[in-house]
Amino acid sequence: MFEFGNLWAWLMLPLPILFALGLRPAKLQQSALKVPYFDAIKGGSERSTRRGRNLVLLSLIWLLLVAAAARPQWYGEVISQPASARDLLLAVDISGSMESPDMVVNNRQVTRIAVVKAVVDQFIQRRTGDRLGLVLFGSRAYMQSPLTFDRKTVGTLLREAQIGFAGQGTAIGDAIGLATKRLLKRPAEQRVLILLTDGANSAGEVPPLKAAELAKQSGVKVYTIGVGAEEFSRPGLFGSNYMSRRINPSADLDEETLRKIADITGGQYFRARDPQELQQIYLELDKLEPMEQEAAQFRPVVSLYWYPLAAALLLAIAWLVSPLLRSRLSAWQNPADRKVGRQEVANG
Repeated sequence: MFEFGNLWAWLMLPLPILFALGLRPAKLQQSALKVPYFDAIKGGSERSTRRGRNLVLLSLIWLLLVAAAARPQWYGEVISQPASARDLLLAVDISGSMESPDMVVNNRQVTRIAVVKAVVDQFIQRRTGDRLGLVLFGSRAYMQSPLTFDRKTVGTLLREAQIGFAGQGTAIGDAIGLATKRLLKRPAEQRVLILLTDGANSAGEVPPLKAAELAKQSGVKVYTIGVGAEEFSRPGLFGSNYMSRRINPSADLDEETLRKIADITGGQYFRARDPQELQQIYLELDKLEPMEQEAAQFRPVVSLYWYPLAAALLLAIAWLVSPLLRSRLSAWQNPADRKVGRQEVANG
């Protein structure tokens, strides 16, 4: 659909006529002048024709300028975008323990953080319509990505996160406090934090349960996820299976505190011992925090003002250059001038 954004601009169209009428000089009484030469009459006719062409050209330039000022626009087809009032923050532990290779994928041991990045990235891409943000924490918590609809960027920032950048400790309370503070800045009917860790609170300034109380008062629901295998076979001497021993790599995981945080805020605690359980947890979170189905509609707008503006500029340049071209052409067509030119060349 085509329309003008500033219809009032068309009111400027008659301004040159009004301006010309206001500056019209008074008529003077003059005696008739007889011109006996036909060439003079012919020259006057040419000037009159040239004046008429200039008037048409200037009128067209003014019309194009007014059309550009009227902001012509083209509206595309209606596009529906899922709308959601949900603000969802993801808090991911990147402390040193997340590098433990106790996850098995295709009979191959991989680190916890590698599995978390893969599963959480899939979760991010599914959350169409939600405002997503990313908090990374270790000994300190920091906002890696503010709340945004740009899911691709949030996923990229998660994949680029490096172990140890935030320290080797685990500041669960600080992560909840930072997420709560950022969620309060966004007016939303529902605020959600999904916190994933593999340890216990060992750093930071805010105790986890105190942070959970503050989150509850702010209307933030916290889902907690404890990740890490419960049994891991450590190779024996020289990397062989001989004298290998089985250990619990998740001995430091504070499940009790994570469960209390979820209970206080009205969320839920999940335990992920392998990649399949972690994948299932995030699928379950999709059900517990469903995406809104109501759609917001908008039309893409393409501004077309530069078309008439560019045409007016080209015509103005042509109008300014044309007298010079005419004078050059007239001089070349004059036989006397050509004769003088040839003599100058011969004498030179």
